Amino acid sequence: MSTPKAEIDRLLVDPGFGRVFTDHMVVANWEDQHGWHELNLQPYQPLQLDPATMSLQYGQEIFEGLKAYRHKDGKIVCFRPDMNAKRFARSAARLAMAELPTEMFVDALRMLLVEDRDWVPDGPEKTLYLRPFMLATEAGLGVRPANKYSFVLIASPAGNYFPRGVMPVKVWLSHDYVRAAPGGTGEAKCAGNYAASLVAQAEAIKHGCDQVVWLDAADRRYVEEMGGMNLFFVYGEGDSARLVTPKLTGSILPGVTRDSILTVASDMGLRVEEGVVSVDEWQAASASGEMSEAFACGTAAVITPIGEVFSSRGGWKVGGGESGPVTSALRKALLDIQTGAAPDKHGWLMTMVEA
Repeated sequence: MSTPKAEIDRLLVDPGFGRVFTDHMVVANWEDQHGWHELNLQPYQPLQLDPATMSLQYGQEIFEGLKAYRHKDGKIVCFRPDMNAKRFARSAARLAMAELPTEMFVDALRMLLVEDRDWVPDGPEKTLYLRPFMLATEAGLGVRPANKYSFVLIASPAGNYFPRGVMPVKVWLSHDYVRAAPGGTGEAKCAGNYAASLVAQAEAIKHGCDQVVWLDAADRRYVEEMGGMNLFFVYGEGDSARLVTPKLTGSILPGVTRDSILTVASDMGLRVEEGVVSVDEWQAASASGEMSEAFACGTAAVITPIGEVFSSRGGWKVGGGESGPVTSALRKALLDIQTGAAPDKHGWLMTMVEA
């Protein structure tokens, strides 16, 4: 049974993040003898799993995150879903799972959005967050790739990712834990990466910080990511500003938002680089004013300014602890494209439901 429109409207007033779910989900199954079965739209409901299901035993589970936007003309679009589909396939390959074709990934999004279109908000900073995931469903205790998988797509209306809204966050540099190492699963979006991150995130919160910042596994010296988000550093100001993001080394997730910001920043006339930034450089450049801003980016939060950095060895402010003009301008430029307020000259928006 579908939720009445009046109740949906009430829930969309303040949906939070990941607390409310739409009425339906899309499911497809894969077996090694038959490949992928047809996508099936069904009511949102619990999954039934055998206690020996291999994803529960050995962690074969991957996921994605992307958003649907309702434009002023009434149509519903997704932002670069083909990029998410390709990363989903790469994640599957890294975990020895069945790869879902891009066309099937996109068809699942469209199927769910057509059915649950009333759940797509139209207010500022509100979207429908889409969560495709895949898990091994074969039952057994042998340590090997499973021969059965399920793809599932669910959706959740979302407001701001951080409860305080778009405010500069405090971050904790983790010297005790690492997110990933070269040759590991850092560039795959798999559940295990996030499970392993929770102890460091709890440490960050214990020290009054919002998020943890990960350093490289070898030297614990070079900055890699913030939580599950990519990082950017702004050197200089105005027309002379230079944007630097940690280069993809195999241990850093290749973010869709990260890739989009590199293009949008270039469109705005900013110099952009993929390089390395050490903790010492971050602190010294912030103190001297050479580094004027820092921010993190990802699908859920879009762009989040970083105001203060702490660790067991001390702390410092970035840009006076405030959100800077480059961060704000990039966030607005990207959101304007996503919401239809600015032209989509790169062809990033895919219409899912016509007006």
